[in-house]
Formats: sequence, structure tokens, C-alpha cells
Amino acid sequence: MNEEFGPVYADSYDQLYGDKNYSTECDLLEKLFQSYSLNSVRNILDLGCGTGNHAVPLAERGYKVTGVDRSADMLAQARHKLQTQPDSKNLILECADIRGLSLNATFDAVLIMFAVLGYQQTNQDVVSALSAARRHLKPGGLLIFDVWYGPAVLANRPSERIKIIQTDRGHILRASSGILDTRRHLCKVEYLLWMIEKDRLVQNTKESHLMRYFFPLELEFFLQSTGFAATRLGSFPNFLDEPDENSWNVLQVARAVE
Repeated sequence: MNEEFGPVYADSYDQLYGDKNYSTECDLLEKLFQSYSLNSVRNILDLGCGTGNHAVPLAERGYKVTGVDRSADMLAQARHKLQTQPDSKNLILECADIRGLSLNATFDAVLIMFAVLGYQQTNQDVVSALSAARRHLKPGGLLIFDVWYGPAVLANRPSERIKIIQTDRGHILRASSGILDTRRHLCKVEYLLWMIEKDRLVQNTKESHLMRYFFPLELEFFLQSTGFAATRLGSFPNFLDEPDENSWNVLQVARAVE
């Protein structure tokens, strides 16, 4: 079993999620900055930034962004993108575990996007990650993150799926399956990945991702315990909709309190 987000998976990551509309998500983030922040948002900390699919476009829009990820392979992909970006000076990348992060800086907003908080599996992991976010936020600053929504996960349990992505040189095949651990609010997702070029297998890998899902009162408690006021929980990406048993993903907005 390979480490999460190892070199083969990181190399394929942007192709696997090429159908995810990061530009629209960044539009939504900017609307949330304007609607919920008490101060103007200029500096952003992106925790679990991965290959930079939120960090890079936000930097292009003029924000000063610091991206942090524990996967050196994912950050290598993000740094490659910066080589062609005229606004690369607006983005700093750091390799670190977000739970113990200490940058000696504060920001107007902190992002934990694409279910990164779900990789914090225990209560202490969640508290450590949220506490790190709070340490790096100015009073009144915004925390925005998306997670898997417990009621929907239980109502629409994970199933086996196969995804085929065409590439310039062939295609990528990914098979995934999930098993729930309802006692610990976890879903173990197994990924099998094959990269095929000209009908020849050139790379393959297997990864296991253990993901936590969350319930509304649980989120409120974690936020209150780490110095936040929960402001709004909405469906994601349709944030104006109320979450229900069909909302596998939800987006939480919270504000740092004194």
C-alpha cells in the first residue's frame, strides 16, 4: 500500500479531477469573503493546498497566498504550475503537517478545501488542525472548509466506481471503493490507479485514504472549542441550499473570535 498522495497519484491528480470547477469555487470563496469577513481579505492561508488548484488562481486574482501541504509530491506539481504564472510572487508554498503548523504570521482568511479536514481522523487531529487555523487568523478572520456530510454519507453509502480519463498519450483508469466505520465516523477509500499509454501499462499504484465525515452539531462543537463562531453551513457547491441527505459535501464558514 502506497502513502497517500504519492508520486504516481500526484502526477495524475489534476487529470483525475479535471472536471472539478476550481474557478467557480474561487468565485464562491470571493463572495464569502465579501459577505462574511469583518475585514478586507488580502492574505490567505490555504491548508492542504495540494497541487494549488485554489491557491494558484487566488494568487492570480491578486491575493497573497501561502499554501501548505504535507505531500512533497503534490507540492511539486504546484511549483511546476508557478513556473508559468506571472503572479507567482503572490504564492508561497510550504511542506508541513497542518496540525502542528507555526508560521509566525496571521492571515485574513484560512481555507481547508477539498475535504482536507476529513483526513484528520481522530478528535485530537481535528482539534489540532482547527487550532492551527485559529493561531494563524487575525481576530474576525474567516475560516472556510468543506467536508463530507454525515447524514448524506449514511443515507447514500459509498459504492464501487470506475473513472476513465483520456489523456494526450492514452488514458488513466481509476477504480475506487469505500467501506464505512460508523463507530468512528470514517470511510476507508481504496484507490487503484493505472496509467496507460498506447495500450501499454506504464505506471500503477494503490492507495488507501481514510476519510472522516461530520455532523452539524459536531462541527459546531469543534469550532467553538478552538476559538471560532460557526457562521453558516451550506451545501457545496450550491452554498445557498440547506444541507440534506443528498448533500454529500457541505461548506462551513466560521469566524475567529477573541
